[in-house]
Amino acid sequence: MGSRHHLGLTRLGLMKTLPLCAAVLALPLAAGCSAKSDAAGGGKAAKPASLAELAQQTDCSLTGKRKVKDLEQGNCKNATGRYVLLSFTTDSGMNAWLEEAKPWGGTYLVGARWVVVSQEQTLETLRKDLGGKIVQGDDHGPDHGSGHG
Repeated sequence: MGSRHHLGLTRLGLMKTLPLCAAVLALPLAAGCSAKSDAAGGGKAAKPASLAELAQQTDCSLTGKRKVKDLEQGNCKNATGRYVLLSFTTDSGMNAWLEEAKPWGGTYLVGARWVVVSQEQTLETLRKDLGGKIVQGDDHGPDHGSGHG
């Protein structure tokens, strides 16, 4: 009876990461969402990297760093803009996180066991340094109320 809230998520360690997801998702929701998708690669191979390596590659000082069993998260700000870095220990953990995050909208730069969350323009610039591909969450754009009649 009382275990209904688990829904199998504790097996993946997601129950501990859901508060992190909410914090990460606040950034793209405040920045607005885009309906455009981009499946093209950035020309650079996206390699697995730790949170510290991602911060170094994007020339930012990491703040608000958090770590749970399967992922590390940190906030960054540089001349490019503000963004959130996430580094995962497994591909399946990253894929599970993305599946939970996409319904909230937002734009993600996705690499090998890492994700960057920010506005699309910032991610386009970061993709030159990190590689990866830009993935869109569900559309929550400002024109969601248009199209009457």
